[in-house]
Amino acid sequence: MSLICAICNEVPEHAVVSPVSGGIFERRLIEKFIAEHGIDPINNKDLSTDQLIEIKVSPVVKPKPPSATSIPAILKALQDEWDSVMLHSFSLRQQLHTAKQELSHALYQHDAATRVIARLTKEVTAAREALATLKPQAGIQPQTPTHGVATGEAGLSEAVVARLQSTATTLTQERKRRGRSVPEGLTPPDQIRAFTTRASHPGLHSASVPGILSLDVHQKDTSKVVTGGADKNATVFNKDTEQVVAILKGHSKKVTCVVYHPTEDTIVTASPDTQIRVWNVGTSQTLQLISAHDGPVTGLSLHATGDYLLSASLDHHWAFSDIRTGRVLCKVSDQSNSSALTAAQFHPDGLILGTGTQDATIKIWDLKERSNVANFPGHSGAISSIAFSENGYYLATAAEDSTVRLWDLRKLRNFKTLQLDEGYEVTDLCFDRSGTYLAVAGSDVRVYLCKQWTDLRVFTDHTALATGVRFAADAASLASTSMDRTLKIYGS
Repeated sequence: MSLICAICNEVPEHAVVSPVSGGIFERRLIEKFIAEHGIDPINNKDLSTDQLIEIKVSPVVKPKPPSATSIPAILKALQDEWDSVMLHSFSLRQQLHTAKQELSHALYQHDAATRVIARLTKEVTAAREALATLKPQAGIQPQTPTHGVATGEAGLSEAVVARLQSTATTLTQERKRRGRSVPEGLTPPDQIRAFTTRASHPGLHSASVPGILSLDVHQKDTSKVVTGGADKNATVFNKDTEQVVAILKGHSKKVTCVVYHPTEDTIVTASPDTQIRVWNVGTSQTLQLISAHDGPVTGLSLHATGDYLLSASLDHHWAFSDIRTGRVLCKVSDQSNSSALTAAQFHPDGLILGTGTQDATIKIWDLKERSNVANFPGHSGAISSIAFSENGYYLATAAEDSTVRLWDLRKLRNFKTLQLDEGYEVTDLCFDRSGTYLAVAGSDVRVYLCKQWTDLRVFTDHTALATGVRFAADAASLASTSMDRTLKIYGS
């Protein structure tokens, strides 16, 4: 049996074994190593030459050294150099092994820390989302609620309240399932930057009284568009076939608000004539005539159930009505700080709503309690438009001060203000269904990328003030209307 030195990997002439590690060494090499380091080279434990145990083995037969005087001296020098190289090589191997172990441990610690951070981030996000679902839906309880004065109301029955709560719970659960991921099929920002005007339709309303004042798009079939005009009519248009589907006549003044039912061929319109009309598109007939206000109607919003309507008016009241029966279920005003209302919209979950006033205040209301639960001051001039993001956390508002303000409903603060050009008029705001993009209509039409709040595209095709803007499904296209009497479609 041949033994191999653990240092030089050769058969030792004088083999010794270390009782500390059990390793076999050439005596002269291990003695030099001990003299320099005082430890066993295998496990780095203390070792002295007295502890070495000599091993009795058959002597290794080597060639007889030459007898010349100079040659042994050279061989001795070479041998010493070889020993030094072997010791240095062994030390390098030991250092490399130690460095590998330290690197492996550091990488393991980094990976473990990353996993812990990801888990904690997920838990914090889940806790915030759970908090956001508290009553009211966005967790707003900043002040003692101010109950509005209700007049001429049929009242919110237990069945209505139960349906509102059930719908809100379902929508909240659906939003949690969707999470924060971007929906499949959503048009990417680079494609929106490349949008161009695909069509322009100038003949939807009378040329004698020019101007389109309002716009909405059917959520399920985005080829269907409804516009409200200064000619007192609402026009239903199919942008794919480029045909007028229906002209809804009945208002005695201009049509300033239109809403297309998301699942039915039903349209709701409002006018300064104080009337709200519910239309059947197929017959072009009025299904319900809702008399909820004593002044011009300035805002309409359909509840997520599809059965109830929010309206706002210059008579200082907002109303909650049943579009199936035409009954006004409640009519509310804020007696503590009454002001004419200029805009209104439901929160996506439908348990709270927002109104804008002529004195530049945004008011958040609890629908079930009919109480004002939060106010957002900061604008100057009458509020021209408000829009809730689909995620339920953000509210966009615009006024006559050439700004668009973004509000966080969880923290009750203005976290971003988009300062537009001096004299810029904002008439309409609209988030896409994913909450990824915000469109602004006014002196021009522009699209912002949410979270970064950078403008992706500005359209200046209208020759007059733009009055409405809406996204198609998955932001595949964009529609806008204007006082220049045109409906324009943008896409790629």
